[in-house]
Amino acid sequence: MATVNIRRDVTDPFYRYKMERLQSKIEGKGNGIKTVVANLPSVAQSLARPPAYIIKYFGFELGAQTNTNPKDDRWIINGAHQADKLQESLDGFFSRFVLCKDCKNPETVVNIKDGRILLDCKACGQITTVEIRHKLSSFVLKTEPKGGKKGKKEKMSRRDRAKLEASGENGSVAGTSPNDSNEEQDLPDDDDAEHEIAAGSDDEFTKQINEDAKHIETTNGGPKADEWQMDTSAEAVAARAKNLPSDLQRSLALDDDEDGEANGHSIYDEFGVWIDEQAKEKGGVSKIDDVEIYKKSADLGIEAKYKTLTVLAQTIFDDEIVAQIPKRAGMLNKMISGQEKHQKAFLGGIERFVGNDHKDLITKVPQILMTLYQEDIITEEIAKPWCGKASKKYVDIKTSRNVRQAAEPFAKWLEEAESDEDSDDE
Repeated sequence: MATVNIRRDVTDPFYRYKMERLQSKIEGKGNGIKTVVANLPSVAQSLARPPAYIIKYFGFELGAQTNTNPKDDRWIINGAHQADKLQESLDGFFSRFVLCKDCKNPETVVNIKDGRILLDCKACGQITTVEIRHKLSSFVLKTEPKGGKKGKKEKMSRRDRAKLEASGENGSVAGTSPNDSNEEQDLPDDDDAEHEIAAGSDDEFTKQINEDAKHIETTNGGPKADEWQMDTSAEAVAARAKNLPSDLQRSLALDDDEDGEANGHSIYDEFGVWIDEQAKEKGGVSKIDDVEIYKKSADLGIEAKYKTLTVLAQTIFDDEIVAQIPKRAGMLNKMISGQEKHQKAFLGGIERFVGNDHKDLITKVPQILMTLYQEDIITEEIAKPWCGKASKKYVDIKTSRNVRQAAEPFAKWLEEAESDEDSDDE
């Protein structure tokens, strides 16, 4: 693949900051003509910026509509635009949103503070500001995640990102998946911020839940009289639990008793059975909508419980778990909410899922963990000790040892990334 210097005004062939040359393909004709930027994710990765920033910048500079959250990785600009023209436009993006204003080095990290966009340069240490009047600045501020401490992956240097890419199978980033569909994506209105939320994000998932809730019919403030209601009394739960399949009880039951429902005869198993039945009815776990899963957990009153995450880890994935995690990230992040106990419970469920039910996936444990880490579902503070010591809390000690030993490449990557970052700070 042909590469060019990120700063095209630098002619030194040994300049170390490079990227792929932009590749575009013009499709359609007449009013339906459009340009697909084929390698935008790769270019964005080289610049350590989200692809949505770049495609949106093209839209503003070229006066064209763009799609900022394609589900099939087809980044589209309305109209016919040659690659050379896009490359020239990209130079303006570098200058405004990537290069340090002091040393002109692209080794910068974007930080948002007090309504300002700051470029923290890891090369010279200077912190400079981005011109807030540019239209893209408004887009960046609108799509910035609200609150929370930034994860380690957001602070990575370009060198660390290269290691991340190298850790995937066949030279690809762990957790990335082939295109799920070739269907064309609707282009959002540039002025409609609601359509600019990243696909799979917590905000989008919450918005979908709220939208669906508007259509729930009620009578006198309560459910419709003819709707079936689940009896969640202790007696009813115990009665239903007796009818659970023995293999599912063995799979989902938890040892500790958080809610007075011991030995797996609990509403959590009811939840797992429901997901299992939905998967059979719809033709696979990937066909179950996240909003349906969340609503069911809310109906049972367990959407905020840590045990729920253990059940989900065992029931909402199949052999394609690496590709499925990003699609479930919005729901999982909402239910985990960064809580340590919830993260540990989810990893316990993953340990059961891989160690007991899908042993052929043990070799993919590093990719599974990397994808969970990339999607901010688990943090480094939880992942590192989990990888380092076996436990019999969720599986037998031998199985735990096998799963966590398989996680060694991921644990090693975390150590090396931290070591490199500490060296850069000295």
